[in-house]
Amino acid sequence: MATFRKRLGPGGKTVWQAQIIRIGQRAKFGTFDTKGAAVEWARQIESAMDRGEWVDRAEGDRTTLRAALDRYEREILPGKAESGQDSEARRLKRLKDRPIGKIAITRITGADVANYIKEREVTGVSPNTIRLDLASISHVYTVARTAWGMPYLTNPVPLAKTARPRLPAGRDRRLKDGEETHLLAAAGKTFAPVIRFALATAMRRGEIAGLTWDRVNLKQRSAHLPTTKNGTARSVPLSREALAVLKSVPRRQDVAGKEDPGVFGLSENAITMAWKRVIRATKIGGLTFHDLRHEAISRLFERTDLDAMEIARISGHRTLSMLSRYTHLRAHHLARRLDGAPRGWADRKYSKTRKSVVTQ
Repeated sequence: MATFRKRLGPGGKTVWQAQIIRIGQRAKFGTFDTKGAAVEWARQIESAMDRGEWVDRAEGDRTTLRAALDRYEREILPGKAESGQDSEARRLKRLKDRPIGKIAITRITGADVANYIKEREVTGVSPNTIRLDLASISHVYTVARTAWGMPYLTNPVPLAKTARPRLPAGRDRRLKDGEETHLLAAAGKTFAPVIRFALATAMRRGEIAGLTWDRVNLKQRSAHLPTTKNGTARSVPLSREALAVLKSVPRRQDVAGKEDPGVFGLSENAITMAWKRVIRATKIGGLTFHDLRHEAISRLFERTDLDAMEIARISGHRTLSMLSRYTHLRAHHLARRLDGAPRGWADRKYSKTRKSVVTQ
């Protein structure tokens, strides 16, 4: 049975406090401007208790999104891939500082999320950045529901589906005739192997920079990547071209007390700067280092008999839909296939012209 009492509230105003105490349950309290409001609140709660439908939402009601993000940063972020922790930490900080961060997680609605999206769009933030922000909010709700004892929460992100910005189409830039030759010629002996290795393995810039000899098995023709962008380890099979690149790279002697410089001896930033120099020298427009990954994956489809699942295993894509965003097959190759050409016909043509590539 609920009890009610009149008391003085802030500013000397009279308020009514309702109290519900039942054996085996945490006491519930509520403060209201009128006794009628207090009685109605107590009646609804006791009725739900009688039907076995009562859920204590107190923790969610007193937890703002900012507080939830703080807890997420302490407990969940350290368990994610190190390569993405810094960028996600910055994203969480931005979320905490927005108006939505001040709202209790039980009270955030689809409209609140839609307003957040509009706020970000007005400041010129890219659709993909907004997508990542929403993914962080959504994951906080998933963790709160499953691990923090708040199963009653409703994730507001799906409720704002119509307000989500449309993502731009994926890049479809591939190497044009002669561009690979020009890139390798301008890269020189130090950087040309990096470009060749990227095209032979579809590895990302950070994965190439972080590759060390102890993770390379030339006998079994594989390179192990313990840390990748999506947080899972993978082993990349090494083609004849990839093996040739590795065998051409001089083994650097470890310097006592210094970190292993890696197979190619270049940091991720050094690769970026070297690529910029090559692009300036060749005057090739609209080509990024990451486009080499697109090129490599597309070549796997055009020049090998590997199926989509096998190629996804090499590239590290978790879903075939994401893999498809990196695959851009040339129409004339598909036309030859329609005429019955085997899948590797382009590779045989490529191998005849490959000898013309010159490195300095």
